[in-house]
Amino acid sequence: MSTGGGVAMTNDGNGYLELTQSVSKQLATLREDLPDVMKGFGDLARAATRDGALDRKTKELIALALGVAAHCDACIGFHVQALVRLGTSKAELEEALGMAIYMGGGPSAMYSANALAAYAEFTAGA
Repeated sequence: MSTGGGVAMTNDGNGYLELTQSVSKQLATLREDLPDVMKGFGDLARAATRDGALDRKTKELIALALGVAAHCDACIGFHVQALVRLGTSKAELEEALGMAIYMGGGPSAMYSANALAAYAEFTAGA
């Protein structure tokens, strides 16, 4: 993980805002080219994140921990962005990252640092 000019950087050198925007553009192409698959994925995402026994914030914290464990920068970006929109505090984020580190060891610690960088980037304008 590196930083450039105070902007959080992913492992490939992009900021998380830039990364999520870039991936969103490519996902738009997939929605055009694979409408049934992407509709199914969207429906699954909406059903999985809907408030139920767990609220949406809790579900997004779980998704972030899984993204960290999977070493997925785009997952980190999208789920941290959603968590910021849901009003997640840094302390809440860090506790979820603590669980990811507990379950995933050193590699999850490195990606947890990336998630903190994404949080800093997405909350910088708030």
